[in-house]
Amino acid sequence: MVGVLVVVVALALLMWLAFRGVSILILAPALGALVVAATFEQPVLATYTQVFMVAVGGFIVSYFPVFLLGAIFGKLMEDSGSADALANAISRRLGTPRAILAVVASCALMTYGGVSLFVVAFAVFPIAAALFRRADLPKRLIPGTIALGAFTFTMTALPGTPAIQNAIPMPYFGTSAFAAPGLGILTGALMFGLGLAWLQYRARRAAGEGYGDHPDTPPQPDAMMRERASGEGFDVAEALPAAPAREPPPTAVAVLPLVLVIAVNLAFTTFVIPAMDTDYLAAVEYGATTVESVRGLWSIIAGLVVAIVVLVALNWSRLPQPARTLDSGANASLLPIFNTASLVGFGATVASLPAFALIRDAVVGVGGENPLISQAISVNLLAGMTGSASGGMSIALSTLGETYRDMADAAGIAPDLMHRVVAVATGGLDALPHNGAVITLLAICGLTHRDSYLDIAVVAVAIPIVALVFLIGMGTVFGSF
Repeated sequence: MVGVLVVVVALALLMWLAFRGVSILILAPALGALVVAATFEQPVLATYTQVFMVAVGGFIVSYFPVFLLGAIFGKLMEDSGSADALANAISRRLGTPRAILAVVASCALMTYGGVSLFVVAFAVFPIAAALFRRADLPKRLIPGTIALGAFTFTMTALPGTPAIQNAIPMPYFGTSAFAAPGLGILTGALMFGLGLAWLQYRARRAAGEGYGDHPDTPPQPDAMMRERASGEGFDVAEALPAAPAREPPPTAVAVLPLVLVIAVNLAFTTFVIPAMDTDYLAAVEYGATTVESVRGLWSIIAGLVVAIVVLVALNWSRLPQPARTLDSGANASLLPIFNTASLVGFGATVASLPAFALIRDAVVGVGGENPLISQAISVNLLAGMTGSASGGMSIALSTLGETYRDMADAAGIAPDLMHRVVAVATGGLDALPHNGAVITLLAICGLTHRDSYLDIAVVAVAIPIVALVFLIGMGTVFGSF
């Protein structure tokens, strides 16, 4: 029982100290060592080198290509002017009367196409500010509007999204990024519809308030933002353009790379990889694995590589310093993957303790015989504690993934449904006030939690949890589709 109490205290410290700005790279190993030392159940140094670091390395080996290529792709979209071109095109088409919808659609299109949410926030905010000012809408609604488009349905629910939250479950369940597409689309539509309805309700309630007296220039990232913005995207300092982009590309050129990410991903998942002879994967030198374990990651990698090549080719003249852009994107991938991997190492350390059996049994027993409920609760709670969707998911799956897979097999639940539930479950409590993306978004908009967090909480916490309940209910009744 003492071991359980120590683990709970360590998780509480992790949440509080992360909110205070202490680096996860320091917190995760330090608190892991604290847990081991306080319980006297294992040697500290051996646990650090043979458990914590092995788990960290395993996560990096598996997911570094996705982090690396995603960061490079986002940086290229930004420096080429493609992100701005897309946001401007959507806002022009929808117009001032639909300012909220225009901002949500701009964010959704870019994040679903693989652009980092930090790049999206920097690119969309100036356009959102102009639209909201012309529409006489309060500036305080902008963070919630951006959060709806960037933090919710495109990150977790829509099938095919290259977001890391949709990639991490694939090796555990042998699925692809397009797991449970019908349920994902319905769940995403529910998040979008309820979120938009809330924001429009808030806009009607604020009639006559006006935009307010606010500057429209996004603040430059300072030390606080660099510390905070490390969970779901990349260092904000790297999100700023290397140099001003030249003439922005036409809308068709700007949107093509986003389409290619999804289209190539789907083509490799459905046609290319199934047609390949992959028997060699059973050999020890290739990990003695199966194609189902790697198909999803291979498809996302292929989609991002093709999109990057096309993006560079179409925008070479618009990239003032292509080498610097590529370097910035590559460097920007390091902090988030090491942060997430450190959380995985912390989870592995906790899971190695004899006391973890009590925690595991308690968590697994929450949902009774339904692993969907147990999995959803554990992932959501851990995402809230760590302030990171990918971090919470990684801890849950690294410690309980095999248990949930066995429970699902015993209950006849499709792996695709387990994948979609765990992905959607990351997008609820992760957006609590201490989340790095939330803090960064508010800083970009020049607002405070008191000004705008209520709307973020509704569209990025409450509504995704409602959508998660809907997804579990639909999946329990109708299965995966």
